[in-house]
Amino acid sequence: MLSRETPLFIQGPVGQLEALLLEVPDAQGVALVCHPNPVQGGTMLNKVVSTLQRSARDCGYHTLRFNYRGVGASAGAHDMGTGEVDDAEAVAAWLQDKYPHLPITLLGFSFGGFVAAALGARLEARGQVPSKLFMVAPAVHRLTAETPSASQCPMVVIQPDSDEVVEPQAVYDWSAHLGRAHELLKVAECGHFFHGKLTDLKDLLLPRL
Repeated sequence: MLSRETPLFIQGPVGQLEALLLEVPDAQGVALVCHPNPVQGGTMLNKVVSTLQRSARDCGYHTLRFNYRGVGASAGAHDMGTGEVDDAEAVAAWLQDKYPHLPITLLGFSFGGFVAAALGARLEARGQVPSKLFMVAPAVHRLTAETPSASQCPMVVIQPDSDEVVEPQAVYDWSAHLGRAHELLKVAECGHFFHGKLTDLKDLLLPRL
């Protein structure tokens, strides 16, 4: 097995999607990581995304992160909604074909939290319940009746309490009205991008992965 991520392309709904795959020995599962808002510069190389990927790797998961349509070398143009969920669904299908006997865990940061949660709902609708869902500073306002969140898999929400991009209270209110079991973790004195707090984030992730 390789110790560094391997660049590759996966066929998406509107063309090739740029991705990075890392395989580990005796993997316990596969982790799919979704990145933040492309319009605000979000890519699969974002430092929070990198922390999610490395945490999953350290816990014994094969990991895959990818660029949505129109980001980096991925084909197409930003959709800023269901198109990115379509991209994630195509990547998840590729992973399930490659590792059919391994459970899939979904992780997403900011806009990627919305994408991961919406993808989880689509997988559940097909009877493919993800092993776990991690939403970090998630864009919960994008989750609606038309684009719902996963409702069956174990879920962890990690929210910085000084978030300057996603309103923390909006996440707390969404969590309070969710109507399903989940874990909400608040990170004190922490902004949206976890400046100086990436180690804290990893410390929250490791025991839960």
